[in-house]
Amino acid sequence: MAMAVVLVLMVVASLLFHFLSPWWLTPLASNWRQMDDTLTITLVITAIFFVVINLFIVYTLLRFRHREGRRAAYQPDNKKLERWLIVATSIAIMGLLAPGLFVYAAYVTVPANARDVEVIGQQWQWRFRYPGASGKLGRSSIDLISAANPFGLDPADPAGQDNVLVNNNELHLQINQPVRMLLRSLDTLHDFYVPPFRARMNMVPGMVTSFWFTPDKIGRYEVLCAQLCGVGHAGMRGYVVVEDAASFQKWLKAQPTFAQTMAPPALVAQAVAAAGAVTAAPAGDALVAQGKAVAESKACVACHTVDGSPRVGPTWKGLFGKTETMENGATALVDEAYLKNFIRNPQARVVKGFAPMMPKIEMSDTELEALVAYIKSFGTPPAVQSTQQAQKSAP
Repeated sequence: MAMAVVLVLMVVASLLFHFLSPWWLTPLASNWRQMDDTLTITLVITAIFFVVINLFIVYTLLRFRHREGRRAAYQPDNKKLERWLIVATSIAIMGLLAPGLFVYAAYVTVPANARDVEVIGQQWQWRFRYPGASGKLGRSSIDLISAANPFGLDPADPAGQDNVLVNNNELHLQINQPVRMLLRSLDTLHDFYVPPFRARMNMVPGMVTSFWFTPDKIGRYEVLCAQLCGVGHAGMRGYVVVEDAASFQKWLKAQPTFAQTMAPPALVAQAVAAAGAVTAAPAGDALVAQGKAVAESKACVACHTVDGSPRVGPTWKGLFGKTETMENGATALVDEAYLKNFIRNPQARVVKGFAPMMPKIEMSDTELEALVAYIKSFGTPPAVQSTQQAQKSAP
């Protein structure tokens, strides 16, 4: 009797939790209402079986409970019951699978007017690439990836010269414009997922996967990685901005092309001088600019900010010249030697308040020098350092 009561309470509690739960799907912001309909069908069918099976168990517990003087009848076969079970389960399985087959057929049938956008996943950062005026994405290869070319585009391919590159975690899309997302991963398995769009797809190293959708609501939506891709998985986030056509085109024109990012510094300086601006940047500024490129290509910016805001790693704002406290209570001055040693062997010491999740990143001595120069550019000014030291030494 106790087991029967427990099962009835479990069924009632499960139904109440579903209908009264505060956790529901995020508002739909794309064309994929079929995804929600398919999920609803799945929930209804599985709920019917859950309720029927558990209540049937309750019935059997009450109907055939032990009574003095009565013995259970042994019946190894029941053809009628077996036929009913086969028919019922077959119909239920078809009800679960058939809608999904129709939805998937539409999912892989890309409209002719869909715009291509490439998504590149890397621990723990997103990058995006758009076709230029030619309407084509240029060839890419993981062998071509470098600090100056983090997308790995082929400089010899004319189709890639006007490709628009977005080297940050924010993707812009035009409302009511179908878009085909072409997905690449540079290291491990990722999954590009925007919950309000419902659409998603795994990103497998060594191949290009794809899916499509049409954003139909203006707004700013969060991007998640839906595959456990490492210790920094939870921080692999970004944003999709859906906007009207005029705003999208204005934003797109402000982004650099591949040809512009690969232009030699000397040509850039000449172009700046021709425009009547400051002539040439000092060598230190050039090293800092190179360090910024290294930080972006090595995905450092996915864990570290330069504006003081918190993330999974320490912010670089005010880091250089600061005294850091380690997890074991020891302290260390953040100078060039500290930064180089930490970058080369990030697991040797753990900064207090941060998890030891930074991977060991391969980079040349030149790249390391540039990255340290970039981090130093956000450090504590010497005058402030002297004031801080004086305050610490004061009685």
